[in-house]
Amino acid sequence: MKLAQADHLRVTPGEKINLHKWETGSTKHVPDRNDAEEHTGEAAQRLADMQELLYAGARSSLLVILQGMDASGKDGAVRKVFDAVNPAGMQVTSFKQPSAEELRHDFLWRCHAKAPPRGYIGVFNRSYYEDVLIVRVHAGTLLAPELRKEKGVWEGRYELITAFEKILSDSGTRVVKFFLHISREEQRERFEDRQKDPAKHWKLAAGDFKEREFWKDYQTAYEDMLPATSTKDAPWYIIPADHKWVRDYWISQILASHLKEMDLRVPKVADESLVTRKFE
Repeated sequence: MKLAQADHLRVTPGEKINLHKWETGSTKHVPDRNDAEEHTGEAAQRLADMQELLYAGARSSLLVILQGMDASGKDGAVRKVFDAVNPAGMQVTSFKQPSAEELRHDFLWRCHAKAPPRGYIGVFNRSYYEDVLIVRVHAGTLLAPELRKEKGVWEGRYELITAFEKILSDSGTRVVKFFLHISREEQRERFEDRQKDPAKHWKLAAGDFKEREFWKDYQTAYEDMLPATSTKDAPWYIIPADHKWVRDYWISQILASHLKEMDLRVPKVADESLVTRKFE
């Protein structure tokens, strides 16, 4: 797939968006389910093949950022899309509530340390974007007291984030970001499925019920954040995620296309004599 085929999912920098107009169940430009799942498997294998080249060359890296409402399928996407990738060349990081030490630093500090080194694929399952999402929605309790009355806090953080991602890009890290867009109704159904399945009870949390009260606030936070932080070198894609197979199709296709653009090649051996030298 060429990246141009996903242009309708890519967020244009600075252009105001209304998430109500982005269909969460859209199958636009997606083949029927059987074909889509076959293409996803093929793309996953291409990711695995290109990850070997990435690791061998050790000249660049790929950072994948997954954001979305609870139950939007971030964990499922990681399992499906990266199923064939050698885990030795991949790092998955889930950012939880900051520790006491992390809170003593700027909000990007803990994330920079987890950025993938050259040769690796890194996945952030949630990320520093939580600091302009959940922290914004619950600013009264999560934002540092000295910042609560300041104007332009979020705009300032958007600028810091884009500057941080430019540092990564200039250092050889391709940054690709996905917002997994589900409807409120689909989220409720997924929560109810967890209630019905004893094997999934562990996924339930009291916050699942509470956070749904702030759905509109989260949508507003995303609508402001996405165009403010989508750039040429670190684009956001809004992935319709009500159908898991559609979600997996787009993420796998887009990532395979980005890796192809990186022009990964098998490195030349430093000592040509190693190729012909005989083993005793």
